[in-house]
Amino acid sequence: MHSVSLGIIGGGTVGSGVFNALHRNGNLLASRIGVRINLVKVAVKAFDEPRPYPIPRKFLTTDWLSVVNDPAVQLVVELVGGTTIAHTMVLTALKLGKPVITANKALLSAHGEELFAIARKFHTNLYYEASVAGGIPIIKALREGLVGNRITHLYGIVNGTCNYILTRMKREGAEFDAVLKDAQRLGYAEAEASLDVNGYDSMHKIGILASLAHGFWVNPKQIHVEGIRSVTQADIRFAEQLGYTIKLLGIIKKVEGRGSRVEGKKLSGSRIQVSVCPTLVPNAHLLASVNDVFNAVFVRGDVVGDTLFYGRGAGKDATASAVLSDVADAALDLKFGTQRRVPPFVPHERDGAVLPIGEVVSRYYVRLSVIDRPGVLAKISAILGAAKIGISSVIQPEGHEGESVPLILMIHDAPNVALARALKRISKLPVVKAKPVMIRVETFA
Repeated sequence: MHSVSLGIIGGGTVGSGVFNALHRNGNLLASRIGVRINLVKVAVKAFDEPRPYPIPRKFLTTDWLSVVNDPAVQLVVELVGGTTIAHTMVLTALKLGKPVITANKALLSAHGEELFAIARKFHTNLYYEASVAGGIPIIKALREGLVGNRITHLYGIVNGTCNYILTRMKREGAEFDAVLKDAQRLGYAEAEASLDVNGYDSMHKIGILASLAHGFWVNPKQIHVEGIRSVTQADIRFAEQLGYTIKLLGIIKKVEGRGSRVEGKKLSGSRIQVSVCPTLVPNAHLLASVNDVFNAVFVRGDVVGDTLFYGRGAGKDATASAVLSDVADAALDLKFGTQRRVPPFVPHERDGAVLPIGEVVSRYYVRLSVIDRPGVLAKISAILGAAKIGISSVIQPEGHEGESVPLILMIHDAPNVALARALKRISKLPVVKAKPVMIRVETFA
């Protein structure tokens, strides 16, 4: 049987998971692809660092260069994370003509365009299934299974920490801070959780999916990002009363129309919305029932229609499964001496652009804190009406005149910038006692 030699950089949680999965199912993998995978070396920070699965000392080294430069190593797996030393590791391997498999979404978000260009220049490949949504094969689905489709809509719940927090807030009526502490205690959130709860982990993943789905590299600086720290128990309750569930949703949506301008540049290509923010999802939609640490990606193609991918989005075993999928593809490429499948990423939309968030049109949930007195709603409606923004429904709990009470408005489709300006005017009214809260509403139409 043909064999391929593998080197791994990173022997922590995911790295030891890959080692364990290969030890457990290596024979199965070989029988399915006709190639035996031989592990040569695993580079680690320290021999005695804690890891979920033990790796025999004979495989370990603390010198990552000895893995990449070893002539016996044909295939390199990078599981270090970050955008500094990992960038150097991946570049070094690619320039040697060695295929690289990575789970590093931050690296791809920041340097993906460069890395794919280097891979093409040195006639090799960069594989990245494990970088988005863990064990869910969403990269392969977009790249191969849906290759004959224009992707018109993609919605992703791609951060398990945020989904766990929002699930428990709804299920138990708990507040954000208390659930975050529990998530940290249970290992679902890091001690420094800002990357997750501020939305940046989701941004990295959604940017990768947007680039793959639409054929031009999406600069992460162009992605609108909001985290979940501002979501309160009141918002969870009112959303439920209105028939919605709040999720941190990554949205990639093709916007109709061509020939407009983005950042002063006249465009002839497609425009897309790319954003990550708390979103009201109708309870009847499947994404509303994706709970706890699970991930899901909803994809709409112009030929296939609607599809949903669901599963564990992180963890040593789910991520290891995705890495082994890429190992199989890379091993077959090496066996036959060619990149036989659809290339990992090929730019094909020369004039595509990300629509600025101000121009994005959406429905909205707005929560105001106002003094309960006659005429308040009329003043607010007048400001919204002057901005040509319509109200579809209103919830105002009963209170005593003169007290501060919540006022919930459901807003018809409106440009983001128009509603933001109107809410700025509304916030200056003497009867408004707190900064307005604005959360987007998705209809999946």
